[in-house]
Amino acid sequence: MKSILFIHQSAELYGSDKTILMFISSLDKQQYKSVVILPFDGPLKREFEKNGIEVVIAPVLKLYRKMFTPKGILNFFKEYRNGLRLLNELHKKHHFNIVYSHTLAALIGIIFARKNNIKHLWHVQEIIAKPVIFNKGFVKLLSLECNHVAVYDSKTTMDFWIKGNEKLAKKSHAVCNGLDVTQKQNASQNEIASIRKDYFKVGENELVIALVGRINSWKGQQLLLEAFHKIAHKYENIKLVFIGSAPPNQEVFEIDLKNKVTDYALTDRVVIIPFQEEIWKFWDSIDIAVVPSTEPEPFGMVAIEAMLSKKPVIAANHGGLTEIVLPNETGLLFEPNNANALANALESIIVDAEKRQLFGEKGYNRTLNHFSLQKHVEKFEDIFEKI
Repeated sequence: MKSILFIHQSAELYGSDKTILMFISSLDKQQYKSVVILPFDGPLKREFEKNGIEVVIAPVLKLYRKMFTPKGILNFFKEYRNGLRLLNELHKKHHFNIVYSHTLAALIGIIFARKNNIKHLWHVQEIIAKPVIFNKGFVKLLSLECNHVAVYDSKTTMDFWIKGNEKLAKKSHAVCNGLDVTQKQNASQNEIASIRKDYFKVGENELVIALVGRINSWKGQQLLLEAFHKIAHKYENIKLVFIGSAPPNQEVFEIDLKNKVTDYALTDRVVIIPFQEEIWKFWDSIDIAVVPSTEPEPFGMVAIEAMLSKKPVIAANHGGLTEIVLPNETGLLFEPNNANALANALESIIVDAEKRQLFGEKGYNRTLNHFSLQKHVEKFEDIFEKI
């Protein structure tokens, strides 16, 4: 049996959190012993423990801009010492064969693996072009000999990082994220009616346009709101719903969004709902899903979730979303950061109920055939064996 130390930089249940939860929970427990490191307590920890997976709270050396201050640097070295001490204690108990770092945000995995001469796999879920110093720094880290394998959540992500780097390319693999389609339970008509009434505040004949995801600087909430504002006066039967919360200590993004809703005089047409753990019944209750990311999404798990709920998806035409959404088959792609283009795409689906249904059906079938969790797990188990 191989013992694997998994390190993740969050304990919530957004895209990357759900990805690692489904993946580790589906590994063959006869072949792999999984121990998960999370930086704090949260819903992800509880979900892992429901599946019998050991979780330890420990520093992961998460990168963030404010760490480059005297106080931040001191805290970094304090976490460095405490984190390595805890991981060394776990290593004495479990004798890890592989260290798996999920996302580039956590640095302790590569440091611990190098110090203990353990194979390291970095699962990259980001496209970081700026600041340039971060980009170059991560390329060097990924290229280190002590990072034995780099796996990316899409071909788009892989191509971004390996461009012009033959050394990195040789140890790189693209493995698309997958969904456990068997775990999705369809909401009943009563549940859908209740959510639409109690949360969305809409009537039976109104259309709900929704963005599910963190409220931050690049998920596109402000862009979608601007596009909605351009067409809201033309269609009295549409409502815009944002489902998600701002990251800790970044509540300013949610405040700005609410202020903009007020400025546009759309307080009765726009609803902002906090993050929801039971997200499937909300997906089943919307009509149109939008993924308007202003920066390239490495993959775009929410697009797959929407498609599994048979919803048409309107997405920005860049990043991993271009590998998920088939234009005029499962949804529409629009020019990134272009509110007019997004408004036009919305209109074309708002006025065509047949197109919404057709896109939804084809998106559902595409998710079953191309983005299954089973294929995702099989590819990773093959990589583990080769390591």
